[in-house]
Amino acid sequence: MKITHTSIPDVLVLEPQVFGDARGFFLESYNDEVFRRSTGSNVVFKQDNHSRSSKGVLRGLHYQVQQPQGKLVRVVRGAVFDVAVDIRPESATFGCWVGVELSEENHRQLWVPPGLAHGFLVLSSTADFLYKTTDYYAPAHERSVAWNDPAIGIEWPLFGASPILSAKDAAALSLADSLAGVDS
Repeated sequence: MKITHTSIPDVLVLEPQVFGDARGFFLESYNDEVFRRSTGSNVVFKQDNHSRSSKGVLRGLHYQVQQPQGKLVRVVRGAVFDVAVDIRPESATFGCWVGVELSEENHRQLWVPPGLAHGFLVLSSTADFLYKTTDYYAPAHERSVAWNDPAIGIEWPLFGASPILSAKDAAALSLADSLAGVDS
């Protein structure tokens, strides 16, 4: 497995070895021993999720104030622009973001450790997005940071279009208001 460090040191791009021939391909999408050795992380995954979204859908930027979730994310159909934002106030990279294209063609995965906000924008006509989490979904503790917070400055590849948002994501707060505990 090839590991690429991002500008947020503990957010990692993982690229599994793909074995292909005329019949198709095989890859090992997860191996606990390889993951731990490659990332230096000793996490236990507790939940697997699968979402399907249409082109232009933007989900996020989500995080949980209690039971923070680390996420190992990948795309098995289509393509997304996947983003992690460091919202840990004590971190040297607080307020910074990284974005990576994940697709069925490149087989990349992104490791987003607990304590970061996460979101993605669908680039293809549809995308099937799979992710493993280190803690259970806790709706009472879920929060959203505004996808377009100018203090973060994410460069989403929208090409002049407006993203399709859920009501929850459309009402998301700025990072400063989120961390100050301001209610929406």
